[in-house]
Amino acid sequence: MSDDTSLTSPTESHATTTPLQDDNVPIDLQTGVTMTKASANGCKKVTVRIDADLGQIFYQSRRARIIQIENIKELRSGSDARYYRQQFGLPQDTEAKWLTIVYVMDAGYKTLHLISHDVDKHQMLDITLRKLQAIREGLKDGSGSLEMRQAIWEKQYWKSSEEEKDRNLNFRDVEKMCHRLNLDPPREELKRRFDAADEERNGTLDFAAFRRFVKALKARPELDQIFDELTKESGGKLAFPLFLKFMRDTQKSTESEEDLKGLFVKVLAAPEQIAAAAKSASPTEPTPLPPTETAVPVTWENGAWKAKHFISFLSSPENTAFGEEPTVWMDMTRPISEYYISSSHNTYLVGNQLMGTSTVEGYIRALLHSCRSVELDIYDGDCEPVIYHGRTLTTKVPVREVCEAILKYGFVTSPYPIIISAEVHCGLTQQAMLASIMRKVFGDALVSAPVDDRPKIEVLPSPEELKNRVLLKAKNLYVSESEPLHAKDVTVDFESSETTSSDQDMLSDVKSELKKVGKIGHKVLERVGSRRASSGKQAHSSPPLSSKTSSNGDDKDKKKVKMSMDLLALLVYTVGVKCRGLNKKETYAPEHVFSLSENTANKLLKAGMMDLIKHTQGHIVRIYPKGVRINSTNYHPHRYWSAGAQLVALNWQTCDQGLMINDAMFRRNGKAGYVLKPQALREVHKDLLIHRTNHCLKVRIISAQQLPRPRDSQGREIFDKIFDKGIMDPYVEVSLLVPDWTHSPFLPSESDAKYTPASGPQTGGATSARAVSNKTKVVKNNGFNPVWDESFSLPFDCVGDMKTLVFVKFAVKVDGQDSDEPLAQYVTPLGCLRQGYRHIPLHDSQLSQFLFSTLFIHTELVDET
Repeated sequence: MSDDTSLTSPTESHATTTPLQDDNVPIDLQTGVTMTKASANGCKKVTVRIDADLGQIFYQSRRARIIQIENIKELRSGSDARYYRQQFGLPQDTEAKWLTIVYVMDAGYKTLHLISHDVDKHQMLDITLRKLQAIREGLKDGSGSLEMRQAIWEKQYWKSSEEEKDRNLNFRDVEKMCHRLNLDPPREELKRRFDAADEERNGTLDFAAFRRFVKALKARPELDQIFDELTKESGGKLAFPLFLKFMRDTQKSTESEEDLKGLFVKVLAAPEQIAAAAKSASPTEPTPLPPTETAVPVTWENGAWKAKHFISFLSSPENTAFGEEPTVWMDMTRPISEYYISSSHNTYLVGNQLMGTSTVEGYIRALLHSCRSVELDIYDGDCEPVIYHGRTLTTKVPVREVCEAILKYGFVTSPYPIIISAEVHCGLTQQAMLASIMRKVFGDALVSAPVDDRPKIEVLPSPEELKNRVLLKAKNLYVSESEPLHAKDVTVDFESSETTSSDQDMLSDVKSELKKVGKIGHKVLERVGSRRASSGKQAHSSPPLSSKTSSNGDDKDKKKVKMSMDLLALLVYTVGVKCRGLNKKETYAPEHVFSLSENTANKLLKAGMMDLIKHTQGHIVRIYPKGVRINSTNYHPHRYWSAGAQLVALNWQTCDQGLMINDAMFRRNGKAGYVLKPQALREVHKDLLIHRTNHCLKVRIISAQQLPRPRDSQGREIFDKIFDKGIMDPYVEVSLLVPDWTHSPFLPSESDAKYTPASGPQTGGATSARAVSNKTKVVKNNGFNPVWDESFSLPFDCVGDMKTLVFVKFAVKVDGQDSDEPLAQYVTPLGCLRQGYRHIPLHDSQLSQFLFSTLFIHTELVDET
C-alpha cells in the first residue's frame, strides 16, 4: 500500500490512489483515542476511532455509537464552539482542544462535543474529519469522479463484509452482504454469480474477485437496452452526429455544438481514467498510471462511443438532473423587492412552539443553509433583552448571543444581505439597549442610514448594493399608531385568538395540531393557561405590541410604550407598518413592509391575487405561519411565491414538505438565498399574468440504484425490525405541486393521474395548493437495483410561464410500511429539471443526500395548448 498518509482532495484524487483507505487516517484514530465527551449533563470519557473505508466515526463509553461521515453537517473547533463551552460551564483552556460535530441522525439534528487531551490530538481529529467530509461532499455535488465513487463503495462493502481481518469472503458472507444491500436473488442465481467471480476456484472471493462479483451485481441492463435502441442502425457505435441528435431531441440540450464536441471527446478519454482508478482501488500496491497520450489522438470526427462511454456519461456530472449553475448566476442588481428571499420563522426554536428550546443553534443552522431572513421575538430580560416565544414554556436566549451568531455565520454561505425580522416586546430602556447591542456587534455591517446617504428612498437597493450588510425590520410604532385598523389587518400568533378565521375553523386547527404534540403538549397548554389565569390575563386578550408594558419598571402607569429613538434609527429599508389594504387609495413608501399571517394572505389570494402581485413589484411583504401551528408545521411556500411575496417564512426546525420545497427553491442561484422572481411577477403590465397554458409532464420511472436502509438512533442499519423478511418492496410516487393560480385545474379526462384539490385556508396541516400524482407498481424483494420501467403523464396548468413555481417530488416508498414517510426523496422546481435521461440524487427526511442512492428516470415536458 502507499506510504503517503495524507488525504487528497476530490479534485486531486481522480487519477491517484483511493483517498478513503485506512492508511490515510492516522493510526491512533484507527485504533482509538480516549477523549472527553461534553454535554449539558456533564463530562465522561469515550473512545473515538475513525474507519475511513466504512465512512464512519465510532465512539463508545457504555454504548457504542456510529456517525456516518456523509451525515456531518458542520465541524466547529476552538472559538467556533465557544457557545457550547460556555453553556456547559467548562474552562476556557478546553477551547483549544474542543471539536463539535453537528450531524443528522434519527430524523433530527444532533451534536457531539469532543475535548482532546492535548492540542495535537485535537488537530489530528479536526483535520482528518474535515478532509474526509470534503471528499464525501465532493461525491455528492459531482466534483468527485464516478470512478472514485465506485472505488469507495467497493471498499466500504468489502470492509463491512469481513468478519475477520484479511479474511476472504465465502458464499455465506456474500449472502449476508446481499441481505445488507436489500437484495434477495434466487440462491441458484447468486451461486452462479459467485462461481463466475471466483476464477481461481478457491471457494472464496479476494478483493479482486469481489470487485468482479460486484461489477456483475451492479450491471445495468436497462442502460444497455437504451444504448442498443439508440444505435441499432449504426452497428452499436455512437458517432458524434448521432450523439448531437440524441442531445438535441432526447436530452433537450441547448449547449452549443462546440461545447457538445468537447463533451463527446472528454467521455471518449474516460476508459483510461477508469482503468487507473480500478487498479489504484486495490488494497495492494497501486500500479503506475498508463500514459495519457495515444498514437492517434481521438477527436469528435474519428471517434465513436461504445456502450461503456454512453453508460458513463448518463451517470456523470455532465448529465445532472438539476439545471442550475453551482455559482451565483442571476442578475443581483435589481431592487431587493424583485427577489424571493429565503426566510425563517421562530428561528430561535429547535423544537415546537410550546416547549421547544430557544438557542443560537437555530440561527446557525438556518444561516449556513443560506437563509437570509431570521426572526427575533424580543422581550425584557433580567439584565439585557432576551429571545423566546412569548407566553409559552420555551427557554430564553440573550439577544447579544444571537447577534454574535448572526455576525459569525451570516455570510459564510452567502454574501447577500440578512434581514432581521424583529418583534419587539420590551420597554424603552431595553429597546435602547437592543439598538446599542446591534450597533456594537454588527458595527459597519448594520444598515443605519440609506446607501450613499440618500435623503429619500425612491426605490429599494439591490442585493448587490447591500452585500455583507444586516438590515433590521421592526414595526415603526409612530407610523402604526396613526394608521386605522382594518378588520382584515388583524393577525395574531399563538398568544392570541385567530380573528382571521371563524371560531369553528380555529378549533379544528387547534385539534389537528394537538394530535401531533401528544400528552406532554396538552400538559404544557394547561400550565400555560394556568399561568395566564394567575396573572389575571385571559388567554384570548393578549394586548397589541404598542400597548405592552415593560417588565423592568418602565411605564408603570401602563401608558402605551413609545418606541426608542435609538431603535427607530435602525429602520431604513425595512420599516414595519400595518397593512391598510391593497387599493388605489392606500399608498406605501418603498421601504414599508407589512407582515401577513397565512390566514390573512389566504383571504387576499381568494379575493384576487393581482393586487398583491402589483404591490410586491415595488414593496416587500412577509408571510408567516398561523399561530395555531403549535407543532411548528409548515404551509407550502410556492402558494405565496406565486403572488409575489418575497419573505415567505417557514419553521426551519420542522423538515416537512413545505421546507423541502423551500430548500429546492433556494438550491438555485449558487445558494445565495436570493432568487430572482419570474418576469411575470416583476413586470408592471398584466399580459403575462393572464396567459394560461396547459402542459403534461411525461415521466418514465426506470430504475433505482442502491436504495438505503433505515438506521436506528445509534446509527446502525435496521434489518428485520422494519421489514418482515429484511428485504424491502419499493415503489415510486411522483407528484407535481402546483400553485392554485387558476380557478379550475387542467386535468384531461383521459388522465389516470391522482388529483388532490387545493386545501382550504383553514386547514390544520400544510396549506397546499394542488397536487397531481401517480405511482409505479411494487418491485418485490429488491431494494438494491429495482427496475420498474413504467411511464405516466402528469397534467398541470401554468400562468405566465412560471414553471419554476411548479415543483416535482420523487418519493421512493416501501410497500407495507406503516409510516407514509418516504424511504428517500427528491424535490426540484419543474423549470429546473432537465429533460431526458437523468439520475436523480435522493435525500433523507432531513434533506441529507444519500451518498450512493439514485433514481434513474426519463422526463419530457409536453405543451398541450
